[in-house]
Amino acid sequence: EQHARVHPQRVHQAARDRLADRMSTYGVLFRVTTFGESHGIGVGCIVDGVPANLDLTEADVQPQLTRRRPGQSSIVTPRNEGDIVTILSGTENGKTLGTPIAMMVHNQNQKKFDYANTVQAPRPGHADYTYQVKYGTRASSGGGRASARETIGRVAAGAVAEKWLEQEFNCKVVCWVNSVMDIDIPRDVQVELENNPPNRDFIDNEGALAEDDKCDYFVDRHGQKYSRTDGAPLGAAGEGDLKFADGKLIYTRCPHAPTAAKMAARIHELRRKEDSTGGVCTCVVTGVPVGLGEPCFDKLEAELAKGMMSLPATKGFEVGEGFNAGRMLGSANNDLFEAGGDGLLKCKTNHAGGTLGGISSGENLVMRVAIKPASSISQDQETVTFDGQAHTLSVKGRHDPCVLPRAPPLLEGMAAITVMDACMRQRARSGGPLKTLAQAAKEEERAAKCARLA
Repeated sequence: EQHARVHPQRVHQAARDRLADRMSTYGVLFRVTTFGESHGIGVGCIVDGVPANLDLTEADVQPQLTRRRPGQSSIVTPRNEGDIVTILSGTENGKTLGTPIAMMVHNQNQKKFDYANTVQAPRPGHADYTYQVKYGTRASSGGGRASARETIGRVAAGAVAEKWLEQEFNCKVVCWVNSVMDIDIPRDVQVELENNPPNRDFIDNEGALAEDDKCDYFVDRHGQKYSRTDGAPLGAAGEGDLKFADGKLIYTRCPHAPTAAKMAARIHELRRKEDSTGGVCTCVVTGVPVGLGEPCFDKLEAELAKGMMSLPATKGFEVGEGFNAGRMLGSANNDLFEAGGDGLLKCKTNHAGGTLGGISSGENLVMRVAIKPASSISQDQETVTFDGQAHTLSVKGRHDPCVLPRAPPLLEGMAAITVMDACMRQRARSGGPLKTLAQAAKEEERAAKCARLA
């Protein structure tokens, strides 16, 4: 009986140790730990569980960091960071060693004095107050761990996961801006994009607009003009008009140019008003193996929701029809089966968004993430200091009027991290190879060909 007693302080310390181990780490077998603060020396990640002999250099990681970096155009923060990644460990001669991979990006363009007026008062919408209450301290400038700069580590780790997923299963992840404020891609275009997702080059280029301070219009890559005031279409560019190749590019990451123009015009308007807005991104994962997810509490969509909702500024998550499913009839919402090849089934539709009972069906994983308006605005805000005294706060610094154009690499990274970890867990459980619908169809075709030849 005496030996069975456990001192309460030891129990509490063990619990604290477990919590400390998890709060900056995601994953079970593919584990990602991020580190660094927005105005510290740098930010990065340590990735554990990457198989040996995967081809990997900085060139595999940098493109996604470049897509998320600040200072890309006039509709995002002007903070000028190159965000150049360095792989510190875990690779040799361009191949992974099977040991932890450490990656780091140095912060180079901090302006700590912009945050001098936030020492007395917490910024509305930010984590200053809650971090102070929870930890008894907080980063003195920037958002610290609550800043979007923390996501650099996730984007880097996600790029590693994406490389492995594509090599193993031809599994790909893509994300685009679906709406900004009340401006949405037309519904029929949304459905087509979800059923046949484009690649990132198309998203970046189709959603790009050229502008010039001397012109009151944008030009898309097809030579169509749109008003800089409200994004209204103005017809084809004529002789002497701004050419797409000659203007300063705006990357909206909305793959529908007429909608992208309305979004860009709205974001410009909000910057002038020193305000901000949010929107919704759509993320699709194709080539997903069948059988991923661990019911009941680690269902695949539950893990994806956790990953997405752990990103800064995310406020909503849905998969498949999502909240719209609550308005549908069962006869319309059910995805009917048909033969998929090699013993697998596939669905005629994908209202479920790629999972059944929390387990991947092999169909596209389709999810949408709502992102709130950026909390840092330059308008005077009547708030209070940390000790409750009335205070007028104006947030200085360089901030995004809308974070949506830089968000897709963040969502792509978290989706890839989550799916790779789920793949490894299922492979460990089954002890055999995982199979996608595309691979099953090829196996069926090969078997039929062999039967004909016989």
